[in-house]
Amino acid sequence: MSRRKIVVAVGGSSGSLYAKVLFDRLLELNSNWDNVGVVITENGKYNWKFELGDEEWRNYGFDYYGQRDFTAPFASGSAQYGTMIVCPCSMGLMARIASGISTDLITRAADVIMKERRRLILVPREAPYSLIHLRNMTSITEAGGIICPAVPSFYGKSDTPEDIVRTVVDRVLDLAGFDVPDTFRWGSKEDDVLG
Repeated sequence: MSRRKIVVAVGGSSGSLYAKVLFDRLLELNSNWDNVGVVITENGKYNWKFELGDEEWRNYGFDYYGQRDFTAPFASGSAQYGTMIVCPCSMGLMARIASGISTDLITRAADVIMKERRRLILVPREAPYSLIHLRNMTSITEAGGIICPAVPSFYGKSDTPEDIVRTVVDRVLDLAGFDVPDTFRWGSKEDDVLG
């Protein structure tokens, strides 16, 4: 099993900037991975164009797969993809993952990652949470997944929206086991934070 083989899914909730910054960081930290397979929902593509004004997701050079492409390698545990990140993750997508409903490639890949006891990280960007949302998060957590809400930190004194979003993305990559050397860590610049 290789954590160096990564699946990234872009769900249909708002928050395309999180996906873009994740893609940018994956390119910057390319020594951490051997392969990145990407699946983007139709709403994810729509939101990227609506929110960011382009379709640059096409130009990152990752391996792209359609939502119905069950021949994708990570549709099977035998391909040994070690990590899956869903960013952003809508509550509907989270519900399907929590229920084990694998009707498309994203939910199938998430099901595979969980059944193989590998690393699944979901980045929900919606708020507030209903009791149903919280129960779905609990189910995924109990099954071994990680819920990392898109809640940025501000003690790093970020200057741009991309920098603010990067605080979440770097946390996700930490959780994925990446070496992220150029991220702000609490206590690393204490004088800057407190002074």
